[in-house]
Parts: sequence; structure tokens; C-alpha cells
Amino acid sequence: MAAQGFNQELRQKQTQSLVLAPQLRQSLKILQVAQMDLRATIQEELQTNPSLEELSMETPSLDEPSPEAQEQENADNGSDSNAEELDFGENFEILNKLDEDWRDYMSQVGGAQTYTSEDAERREHFFNSLVSETSLQEHLLDQASLADIPAKQREAIEYLVGSIDNNGFLATSLSDLALLSGLSLSEMQEAHRLLRAFDPPGIGAFDLQDCLLMQLEAKGRGKSHAHEIVQKHFKLLSRRRIPDIARRLGIDVEEVQTAIQEISLLDPSPGRRFAEDTNRSIMPDVIVEKDEDKWKVSLNSDYIPRLRISPVYKEMIARGAISKQEKEYIQEKMRSGKFLINSIEQRQQTIERIANEIVHLQADFFEEGVAKLRPCTMTQVAEIVGVHETTVSRAIANKYMQTPHGIFDMKFFFTPGYQGSDGESISNTSVKDMIQNLITAEDPAKPLSDQEIVARLQAKEIKIARRTVAKYREELGILPSNLRREY
Repeated sequence: MAAQGFNQELRQKQTQSLVLAPQLRQSLKILQVAQMDLRATIQEELQTNPSLEELSMETPSLDEPSPEAQEQENADNGSDSNAEELDFGENFEILNKLDEDWRDYMSQVGGAQTYTSEDAERREHFFNSLVSETSLQEHLLDQASLADIPAKQREAIEYLVGSIDNNGFLATSLSDLALLSGLSLSEMQEAHRLLRAFDPPGIGAFDLQDCLLMQLEAKGRGKSHAHEIVQKHFKLLSRRRIPDIARRLGIDVEEVQTAIQEISLLDPSPGRRFAEDTNRSIMPDVIVEKDEDKWKVSLNSDYIPRLRISPVYKEMIARGAISKQEKEYIQEKMRSGKFLINSIEQRQQTIERIANEIVHLQADFFEEGVAKLRPCTMTQVAEIVGVHETTVSRAIANKYMQTPHGIFDMKFFFTPGYQGSDGESISNTSVKDMIQNLITAEDPAKPLSDQEIVARLQAKEIKIARRTVAKYREELGILPSNLRREY
């Protein structure tokens, strides 16, 4: 019998895949983040993009450049400006295409299957989960779980991760952590050494100086002028004493400025890019007020910086007083700045359109309160607004609406529901409110059981299962009837 061997061969295969470009990721992030986080993101961009300027409230939104600068910009960019706007729209069209594909698939496999309120809840939960961000602690613990390290060091890393602040710095000394954990100082020091190698670079530093040094070393710049400046002349650096630094190092001022430029590109707070603690004050993104007989929607943009492209750099390009490399750098920064401005504008427009549709669909809520909240899904609003369902999910994430009845998370208005006695749909939030009212009005000596609550709701022709009542009661924090009885 002849032996069979293994053959190796190379084959080429053409496939298609969807890759989100950095600009699309940035625009989606801007759409998703809360107002105060957006302000922080814009401030970071202002620090790294010299072509962007923040306008005061009194400053006009646009300063017209000189005719010479405008002519030169048009000549240099050609139709770049229009092309960027088209590209920006095309980025969001990617999400619309995903929506079409999803609908086509569901039409093929769904058939005549019914779509229940529980299906709607599961679907809403799925899309809500799309916008959740990974926290810094989760990110670090995930890396620790993948690392091949002894159990004691893994335990020590968990203590270290729990002591890292929002900036990514270690807030407690290693000796104190060793005492609290019952581990030896040497084990804690070794765990800290491992943690400092985790992503993002600079994590687990003791202070800003240590953080910057770690990032430079991670880039292989441990012997650079930038590293020496941070290590030996950090106080002079913080005071921008450039001539003094140049004299101490024995180099030109231009070399110091180049090194400082390299330092400025480092991340002073590597932990800030991750989800922060949600226990913070709420700033409404949308304000709904009644103007005569109509509800008026307005955006709260007080904390969002107003931006423009600096006319100074346009003039520099127009005069031709800079090198080709400098010109390309400035043009790239200007393109990046324009995209950021467009992303912010798109964000505000999307939120406003969704908010207007919420007010239209939930008019009874704004008039009378939670009891009149109607069922509403993201799919329904997405179809009306003309965007993808995940765009709605991202647009309402971390956003709040100020109403006459209080401030509500915008997700509050998206809920499945049930059919009422008058043929009108009733949201599950309104059903929870009914359950709360029934239990509040019950006789403490004879509290209503879940089955009795089902019967009361069915009397209003609201068909609901007993297990659903039990689930809603638990979500409301209400005890079972046997534990509510007062003798």
C-alpha cells in the first residue's frame, strides 16, 4: 500500500471585508460620547491640531480669509472640501448598507414569525449593548487573564488595577498595597513591573513624569533628548524654560523645541480614553419646552466648543512662505480639523432629528407623564429619520433629555409595549408604573399577589404573563406579596 503524503500549495483568494476608517471611527465616537466627554475630546484635538481655533461666544462663526488665501486654498485643495463632505456622508452610508443587509436577511429567514414584546426587549438589549465601552479596569484585567503569570502575581495585579485612578496612575504605594493584600512587597513589585508593560503605554505610572518616560521608552526613545529632558529637567520643561534646557543639555534651542514637540504628542492621561465612572452629574443634551401650543426641541450646546479653521494658516499657505513639507503638514491638519467640525455638526443634527421624532411619537408623555409613554423602538425611529438603527443607538447613548416631568435618559423613550383596552399601545414602562400604583394602593394586610396584579391588568385588557409581572416587580425593587404583608 503506497504511503500518502501531505501536499502544500499556495492559493490566492479574493474576499471583501468592511474596515472602519480612522475618520469613521472618530465620527462614530463623537456621535456616541456624552456632552462633557465630547468637550474633553475637542480640547485634546485643539492641543494637537494647530489649524483649529476655539471661538468665543461673541466671535462670528467664520472669518473670511483674504481673496489671495481663498484662491490659493481652492487651487491647492481643488474639490477636496466637497469631496470630504461626500466622504463624510458615505461613511454614514456604510451603516445604512448594514441596515439593508440585515433587513434582507430577516425577510429571508423570518418568514411569518410573530414579533413579540419579549423579542423587542431582547433586540433593544442587543443594540444597547453596542454602545457600552470597556472600562480601564476591564481592559487591564483582560490582559492579565491572557498573560502566563503565577497566581500570586495575578492576584497582586488585581490589587494594582483596583488602585489605578482615571488618569491611569497608581494612586497607592506598593508597600501599602502589599500590607492590604497580605502579599509580599517583592510580589507586588514584580506584578507592578508586569502591569507597566500592559496597554496603553504609561499605565501604572506613579506620576506624570514617570508616565511620559514609560511612553518614550516604549517607543524606543530611551536615549533621546526628549527622554533626557523629561528625566532630568522636568521642572524646567513644565515652566517652558527652553533656553535654560538648551544650556543645560548643550544643544540648540531648535533641538529642544523638536524634543518638546515629541513630548507633546505623548498621552499625559493614558487611562482617560476608557469608560469612566458613570456616577457623575447629568447635563441634558436636549431641552424640550412648550412654546405656546407646540413642543419645542433645542440642543444644549453650552459646553461644546465652537471651532473654526485658523485663517492664519490659510494666509501662510497663500503667501508661499513655507516649505513643501510644512505646507503638506498644515493641509493635512486642516483636513483633519474640517472633518472634526463636520462630525460635530453631523452629531448635533442627528441628535436633534431623533429628539424631534421622540417628541412627536411621545406627545402624550410630554403632556401627561410616564403613564402615557407609548411603545417605541429604535427601528421605528431609524426608518423615519433615515439613518441606520445602530446610528440611533449611538446617538442616544449617554444623552439626556430635559422635559417638564424631569430629566430622562434618551433610551427611556425606547421601549416595547402591550395592547391596551382602547386599542392603543402601552409601553412596558407605563405597565411598570401601573404595577407600582396598584401595589402602592393595596391593603397592607392583604397585599396583591403577582397573579392578582395580572388579573387587574387584564381587566384593563392588558395581556401580560405572571412571570413578566414578577420580573417588572423585581426591577422596581418591590418584594413579593408574602414579604409585603403587615400583620
